[in-house]
Amino acid sequence: MQMAHLLSAVLWFLLIVVAPSAGAGIVEDNAFVVSLHELKFGADEFGFSSSTSAPQRPKTQKGATILELRHHSTLFKHKRHQNLLKMDEARATSIQAQIKNYNKFEEKKEFLPEAAQLPLSSGVKLQTLNYVTTITIGSTNTTVIVDTGSDLTWVQCTPCAACYTQQDPLFNPSSSPTYLSVPCNSTTCTTSLQAATGISGSCSQDHNSCFYALGYGDGSYTRGILAQETIALGDVQVSNFIFGCGRSNRGLFGGTSGLMGLGRTQLSLVSQTTDQFGGVFSYCLPTKLYNSSGSLVFGNDTSAFKNATPVSYTRMIADPTLAPFYFLNITGASVGGIPINASGFANGKILIDSGTVITRLPPSIYKSLKAEFVAQFSAYPSASGFSILDTCFNLSGYDEVRVPTLKLEFEGDVDVSVDVSGILYFVKKDGSQVCLALASLSYEDQVGIIGNYQQKNQRVVYDTVGSRLGFAKEPCSYS
Repeated sequence: MQMAHLLSAVLWFLLIVVAPSAGAGIVEDNAFVVSLHELKFGADEFGFSSSTSAPQRPKTQKGATILELRHHSTLFKHKRHQNLLKMDEARATSIQAQIKNYNKFEEKKEFLPEAAQLPLSSGVKLQTLNYVTTITIGSTNTTVIVDTGSDLTWVQCTPCAACYTQQDPLFNPSSSPTYLSVPCNSTTCTTSLQAATGISGSCSQDHNSCFYALGYGDGSYTRGILAQETIALGDVQVSNFIFGCGRSNRGLFGGTSGLMGLGRTQLSLVSQTTDQFGGVFSYCLPTKLYNSSGSLVFGNDTSAFKNATPVSYTRMIADPTLAPFYFLNITGASVGGIPINASGFANGKILIDSGTVITRLPPSIYKSLKAEFVAQFSAYPSASGFSILDTCFNLSGYDEVRVPTLKLEFEGDVDVSVDVSGILYFVKKDGSQVCLALASLSYEDQVGIIGNYQQKNQRVVYDTVGSRLGFAKEPCSYS
């Protein structure tokens, strides 16, 4: 039974590759005036640095349980930029395909009870650009990827027919007195699993166990037994937590034990802990222009935040056919204080996703925004495009650059100023190829995606019960 009426929040602190501290630059006349040296530290996130910090111990602060949330780059060797962006494009493409498929079902008037498949190319494939935390399942510490675009939490288990190499010991169900298999004739195995993964569970020969299968577009997958177990999030225990005990798993999951699903269906961690945390979680993803730590918070205890501005909320748009995803309405944007006029704002439905890296915008919005940025950044020579990034510059001859501010506007007069580290993407460490960190969708009727690269140094609050998304400026550093 889940513990009820527990008001404490749970925080995970992010530990990523350490870089010397640097200022965020000066905001002057709707632009960031930043030294190129400061901006280059952003390039370290993608493989130029190999140093790491020692993990921090769990502790308690302001009534909250604090654990470590680490950047996935601390677990394995980085892939090249080209491959990373290809994987990011694959995830974005899979999301569009999923939305298109469900729209077809709606046109046929078919009923899908809170049904939503996981993206065909999951955020778990974006190895160096995801964030992980360590939780306890039974008595085993397991390091899992954090993903708002997934629902089912799963880890690798013994006996394992085919497991990839992970850094932690495999979870052994036979050594845990609190482990139980989910019966195959239960609604959890049928309706709930269908909603979370798009595929209903199947029965074992003795009908005592529920088998799940979760596939991804690149051939990655996890298969195993749907089970329940006591998990610990720091000092907070959750009984009878439903998760996938993976017996056959393959894919680009790095050295992690599995995945934590923070989507919106009944089997997500958020939904299963509503009694404890009120269906509220938030995160703050850091940039090395500040320190190397940030936080993921479960619960509505705002005293755990270090926000520099009040939290402003916009409406969370419900879409039962795409239940894992979080949607909101984008109503405008500005570059260097100049408003962007584009027809795409008329139908401004956009989703926010922690697993997608680069923000995707409808062509009309992207074209206008890019044109304004290029006009204001015309003092710097252009460079060839790179992968999905088509607007690049050669900044190698400059000690200091003036980067126009970028602001996104959402329903309810909620303005989000993108951190300077989320505006430019360093392809080459010497600055000879630095790109605008945004990409265009292929078609105007596709749904835009706000990626994690543009969410840095923001407290992003997901209130699933109140159906709202909140934003506040916050230096994502731990002290």
